[in-house]
Amino acid sequence: MSNITWDFSGRVVAITGSAIGMGASAAEAFQKAGAVVYGLDIDDDRGNQVAADTNTTFIHCDITDGTAVADTFARIESEQGKLDVLINNAGGFWEQLSVEETGENEWDKVMDLNLKGVFLCSQKAIPLLRNSSSGRIITLSSLAGQTTMYRSSPPYAAAKAGVLALSRVLAYELAEDGITSNAIAPSAVLTDRVLAVRGPEERAKTQKTIPLGRYGEVEDIVRWMLFLASDESAYMTGQTVTVNGGRWMN
Repeated sequence: MSNITWDFSGRVVAITGSAIGMGASAAEAFQKAGAVVYGLDIDDDRGNQVAADTNTTFIHCDITDGTAVADTFARIESEQGKLDVLINNAGGFWEQLSVEETGENEWDKVMDLNLKGVFLCSQKAIPLLRNSSSGRIITLSSLAGQTTMYRSSPPYAAAKAGVLALSRVLAYELAEDGITSNAIAPSAVLTDRVLAVRGPEERAKTQKTIPLGRYGEVEDIVRWMLFLASDESAYMTGQTVTVNGGRWMN
């Protein structure tokens, strides 16, 4: 994945959306770097398989359910006594609809997954992060939350914009505790979700808009997760790292 050798020995990492894509790759990367990793997801089959393959711990957790989230972080606290890194990775949408086509249920479902889940997990993680000497919150946003230059799901774009604001609020509130909060905003990354939502023609059209000439790979994002979780990023908080191959420059 990288020539950089990261050492997270003795650190505890929780990753939401760990069953596939960036979450699964992040679980593997942090475990290889010595961390104790908890993967959170609702997909038991894939989640347990990732845990078995990566020697990590899987917890079934619906991040949109406050009780489930509270129980999950209570378990991590009882087993580890602290949390060093929370990666709010879970998110996505199911249909690429216009504003007129988006029903209320679709709006609520997508907003809950992409924004409410980040709030609930961050909230319940804070007491555990305070027990760490290097607490980190890393939240996945999206280019869709920064600008509009391609069609996206309305609630997804709105939620990902909200994630950026929430990440800054967390950075401000938790600075006195030495806990940092930063966001990563990818653009077109070849995950299972992107392949399912965007057809070959649309993907080809999108690729032409990327100055570096290729879609992002999962590893391009995981590298930033590792950096933002590391001691090297200790003086960086309230920031958004835009990782999009030059597709949008600000």
